[in-house]
Amino acid sequence: MSTEMIGKQIATMRKERGIKQEELANYVMVSPQAVSKWENGGVPDIELLPKIAEFFSVSIDYLFGRTITDYTDLKTALTKKLMDTPADKKIKETLEYCWIMEKAIMPYAKSNDTGDLAEYENDLRKDDQMYSSMLTDNGFTHMGIANRLQYFLVVPDPENCEKAYFDNVDYTGLFKELSDKDVFDAFVMLNKRDYKKGFTKNLFVKSLGVSLDKANEIISILLKYHLVNSTEVELDDEVQIIYRFSPTPSFPALLIFAREIIEKPNHFAYYCENRKTPYFK
Repeated sequence: MSTEMIGKQIATMRKERGIKQEELANYVMVSPQAVSKWENGGVPDIELLPKIAEFFSVSIDYLFGRTITDYTDLKTALTKKLMDTPADKKIKETLEYCWIMEKAIMPYAKSNDTGDLAEYENDLRKDDQMYSSMLTDNGFTHMGIANRLQYFLVVPDPENCEKAYFDNVDYTGLFKELSDKDVFDAFVMLNKRDYKKGFTKNLFVKSLGVSLDKANEIISILLKYHLVNSTEVELDDEVQIIYRFSPTPSFPALLIFAREIIEKPNHFAYYCENRKTPYFK
């Protein structure tokens, strides 16, 4: 193992991950000049190697340029890395790891493909969306990479498709209710609004221009899907019902995939279709 490799590895990992020398220096508790010295041929003190490896979530062997074949601590390292990521960067960092996994499972994957999601943003026209999908007989992935939306979906095929998708689920009832424009607009409006603020049925009358009867119908649908809860409040000697909205990420997710049925995706960074069986088998 060559000690000269350590500085090269540190420089490579730091630059690939967009980390400043000061960040590594602060973590290891040395000066930025010390980090610069390592990257230009110097060698860190031996007692600093565990801390440096911990910072990059790699093994000490990796610092010496040794090929890693033992992945037993990979989950632990990834868990710690994401736990240590600042709260405002956790989602973005998680998506980057999802992108790494998406590329790695492709049949033509390359171990040195370290490009991040941002590389695709400049290749698209303003209204284009870039995707990636892996479709196999064991399940599928689908990913929004850049521009309009970014997300990652991985779905292993269930053992019992009927039970997983269809048992006692009234899809047509939901779709019928959401096909009513007033109901759909109410769902969207509540998802745009501060959910901590209460409201009465008059909110729909004033904001959507619907009748009081229609407002009552919308409320009953929201109650049916447990999207609102109600509280009785006495105001001006009158009892009024105040509602509070309980948002669910399932609604924006529904819109994401409904849009992709309406507007079929046609821009793919990666696409592999090896699936020969129906999705509902």
